Amino acid sequence: MENYIFKQLRFVRDNTIGHVAEINDEISLSIPEGFNNNIKWNLGHIYVVQEIFAFHFIGEEMKIPDQFTELFSPGTKPSDWAEEVPPIHELILLLENQVRRIEQALRFRMKEDVEQPYTTSTGLTLSTVEEFLSFCLYHEGMHFDAIKSIKRIIQSGRKSEVFRDK
Repeated sequence: MENYIFKQLRFVRDNTIGHVAEINDEISLSIPEGFNNNIKWNLGHIYVVQEIFAFHFIGEEMKIPDQFTELFSPGTKPSDWAEEVPPIHELILLLENQVRRIEQALRFRMKEDVEQPYTTSTGLTLSTVEEFLSFCLYHEGMHFDAIKSIKRIIQSGRKSEVFRDK
């Protein structure tokens, strides 16, 4: 029987991708006034954090492309980007495949304890694979909301800066 978390991970991811599927690189780099990040950063950040939470803490291989850690880890922001940033279609492709990979690798390991529990920046301690993946729903939901807000502001024509690929 399929674990409900995989259904929810697919649902959340499909919504995230659905909101950015028609966005081009130019729009994905816009940072509206009052924001620190853009749509592209949010997508890359979702990918990196979910790789870490799904695979790192149980000692499995992560599939994080070169420079993604420097570009999209917690605490990074587009204004600090010195590397070339991947095109949005590459980020979308990675995101599309990620949930399937996670399900294939972890479907029989959901109750498994991690060697070293992790406490999130919000104070929640995660100890099992299932807890890590469940937290990913919350995490992606927060960044999905940021993506929706950024997109709405950009489409309304309000002021924003664009950090171009270097």
